[in-house]
Parts: sequence; C-alpha cells; structure tokens
Amino acid sequence: MTQPRLLETVAAEAYRYPLLIRRLLPQPQTTDTEIVSDGRRFSYAAFVERVHRLASGLAQHGVQAGDTVAVMDWDSHRYLECYFAIPMLGAILQTVNVRLAPAAIGFTLRQSGASTLLYHDDFKALAAALVPALGIERTVTFGGTATDGFEALVEAGDRDFAFADFDENAIATTFHTTGTTGDPKQVFFSHRQLVLHTLAAAATIANQPVGQNVMRTDVYMPMTPMFHVHAWGLPYVATMLGMKQVYPGRYDPATLLALKRKEGVTYSHCVPTILRMLIDVARKDAVDLAPWTMMIGGSALPEALAQEAEDVGIIALSGYGMSETGPVVTLARSKPGEPVEARCRAGFPLPLVDIAVDHACGGELTLRAPWLTQGYSGQDASNALWDGGRLHTGDIAEIDADGAVRIVDRLKDVIKTGGEWVSSLELESLLMAEDGVAEAAVVGIPDARWSERPVAFVVRGAGPAVTEGSLRQAVSARAQTGAISRYAIPDAIHFCEALPRTSVGKVDKKALRETAIASASPATA
Repeated sequence: MTQPRLLETVAAEAYRYPLLIRRLLPQPQTTDTEIVSDGRRFSYAAFVERVHRLASGLAQHGVQAGDTVAVMDWDSHRYLECYFAIPMLGAILQTVNVRLAPAAIGFTLRQSGASTLLYHDDFKALAAALVPALGIERTVTFGGTATDGFEALVEAGDRDFAFADFDENAIATTFHTTGTTGDPKQVFFSHRQLVLHTLAAAATIANQPVGQNVMRTDVYMPMTPMFHVHAWGLPYVATMLGMKQVYPGRYDPATLLALKRKEGVTYSHCVPTILRMLIDVARKDAVDLAPWTMMIGGSALPEALAQEAEDVGIIALSGYGMSETGPVVTLARSKPGEPVEARCRAGFPLPLVDIAVDHACGGELTLRAPWLTQGYSGQDASNALWDGGRLHTGDIAEIDADGAVRIVDRLKDVIKTGGEWVSSLELESLLMAEDGVAEAAVVGIPDARWSERPVAFVVRGAGPAVTEGSLRQAVSARAQTGAISRYAIPDAIHFCEALPRTSVGKVDKKALRETAIASASPATA
C-alpha cells in the first residue's frame, strides 16, 4: 500500500506554529468590550496584562512547567485568568470541584499531584484541613481576606512576561469526573485539544440559525461552574471572539437575572435545574427575558421545559457531551416554525466529530474527535473507554433522518421490563408535559416477575394539583394510543420537594433507585 506524500521542502526559517492556549487570546486586544466580575470591569487589554502578570507571579513563586496548580473558586475573572496563565506557563491547571465531599476533594488533589493551590477565602477551612496531608508547597488566597494574595501575586508580576513555545500536546488541564459510584476519575486535555475544541465550538455556535447563534456583539455569562469541564469550553470561545463576558460568582437566580438585565446578557449555558429556577423567578416577577439563548446540557432538555423557557423569552437548545469529551460534541438547532422538539435532541455533530451507533453494544453512541480525552489515570478504565478505538459514551442513541443525534437513555438507566426496553428519558418527558409537574425522574428497580419495573419521582409545580392517580391515568392514555409501551406505566409515583443532585447538577438516579427499592413492597423487591 502506498503512503501519503509528506511535505519535503521546508524553508530553513519556517516557523512551526504550535496550537497553544495563548493563541486564543484576541490579537490585537480589543478595547470596546469588557469582562465583568466581582463588581469590577476589565478591558481586554487589562485582562491580557493580568494574565501575563499572574503567570510571572506564579513563576516567581516557584511554579515551573509540568507543575500542577489547583484552583478552588466560584466563577470569576480570576478563574478566567487562570484558564490562560497557568497552561501558558507550561504548567497544568487543575479545576477542583468544590461541591464534592471534603474527602473526595482531597483525593482529587492528591491524585493530580498539585504543588500549588489557589483558593477563595470561602474554602479557607477546607484548605486548612486538607493541605498539611497533601504535600502542597504553595497556597494563595483571595476574595474577602484582609490581604488578597492573588492580587498581590498579579501586582508583583511582570506585565511583559514572555511565554515560550512548547509542544502543543503538553497537558494543559486536568479535572475529575463526577460519577455516583467509586472515586472520581481523572481526565486530561492538551493545548492542541482545547484549541481545536474552541475552534469547532465557535464555528458551530456562530453558524446556528438567528436567535440560536452567538456573535461577537453578544454578551456571554456562564451558568455552569468553571470547575466543570472548562465551563463547557465557552469561556475560551468568548475570549477568542472578544465578547463581553459577565462572571456571576455563586449561582443565585435573583443575582443571575439582575446581571442579565444590567449587563444585557444574551448567551449562556446551564443544566435544566438552573433553567427551571430562572423560569420560576421570571414568572413570579412577570418579566420577559428575551433575548437570551441558552445551551442546555448535563441531562436531557424536556420539551415541556423548552416551551416554558420560550414563553419567558429564553431560546433553549440542547448541547451534548461529557467530561471525557471536553465537552461539547453535538448541538441542536431548529428551523423557523419547527416545534421545540427539534431543539431538545442532542443535535448535530460539531466539525471534526465522527459519530456512530454501535448496535453490538445495545445502540451505544461512540465517538472520535481530536479533543477527546485519551484516557483516565487508570489503564483498565482507559482501555474500556476506548474499546475498539472509539470512545464509548455509555448513552443509547438514534440518528434521525436529518443526521441529528437523539439520546434514548443511559445504558445504565434504560429499563428492561416485560421483555421490552423502556426509556426513562421518554417517560420523564411525558410526565413533565403534564400541567402541574415541574420535574420528573424515572428509575428501574428489580422485579421478580418482570425483571425491572419503572418508578417515578415527581416535583409538583405551578398549575393544577397532580396526584399519583392523575399521572398514572395520563401515562395509561398514552399507552393505549401506542405512543409508549404499556410496560412503561410506573408501578409507583413518589412526590418530593426536590430531586437529589450530583455535584454538577445532574439528577442522582443512584440515590433515587435506592429510595425506590427501600419504598417498594417485599413482593415487588
């Protein structure tokens, strides 16, 4: 077999341009947009200067290429500066999930080998308890302390600090996945991977239909934590495009809506739980939130929730990805006049993403793309993740006639009952379409006769008071029309004040499954 022809003639002085994170800084620095955070405003020129100073200050304190610098903070300009300054030094940025239990946080810091910890004063007690046993050499505090070590670090740094080039495959960031069982798994991303993800995400979002897209004139505010999968990679996109950026700190619906109004926010991303809270506040205050485009991820976007969002001026559309994918690999869109259903699918692949449904694995969605993590810190788990040379997502999917991905369910959440497969996501969407239901989650529990049986958990919302009988009747009516299997009618429907959540806002189905089993009758269990 003949081989592709390689470039042979290269100029002696030709420069091989490594894809490093610093290439994402806008050049020249824009002056007509700003970054808003903690009541402060920074021009892009000031932001870039602070990145140089921060890197210089860290270097003066002994941080070297290859070191891991961990950060514990709320969404802020500081975090954005760390997104750039730390990897640009050749060091590794570890974004610490501050919502994990203290023991789990200690595990992630230990496994990453962090030698430096930058932390908000809100985590002072936690840091004091963890640092002595972890061998962390340097700590820097900020926010609320009498002496802000972070600002001192920046002020002492050199504004003209020069960054050297290095291999684009060097690790830039690391963080830990947040499953509901076992220890968190550590994933890694290189400079090259993050740059390519940024370019593909920007190209996709910018080319969405009007009202679902983003332009440089939009105002961006993240509402997924910056410690979680690079805030879905959107801060890198917003910075590269020179957009106005607003960082809200801790998430509070009233604060988010106040910043929306004051700063003119038009593009955000969040999990369905945050969207639900924003809708409820908007309805209570009778405010129209348009224009506001919202990418929704973390879990499925129910059609009923997308419609409620549209009613208060928010255009919600699904994005799909996971910690291992860096994260965004697909994004939904709809044509003018199309129902919201089109925007609730996982959507269309980003450029450079190769998708396939592996029917040998029960219809599992598998991927290839240049920015997917190459593995976990453990070799066995890495091999399973990349079995056959494709990344296994653990999601059952279908590809519609127009090429859009539709997630049917998680492999571990699909319910096998009466010899049929029942999608928990489909049943949840059906329940949430009923007036008076704010949220719903469905799990399967063991059953001696049927293998598994579905059990639903429902959070009541505004509207008529729903009961177990009324919801069961609604599901039964859909079963009679053939829209769903008769085996999908839940054995029990439990009402609760709120659904349990993981540290990144996903519904904790493991906890619900344990509750459902404990509540089941001996005959059922």
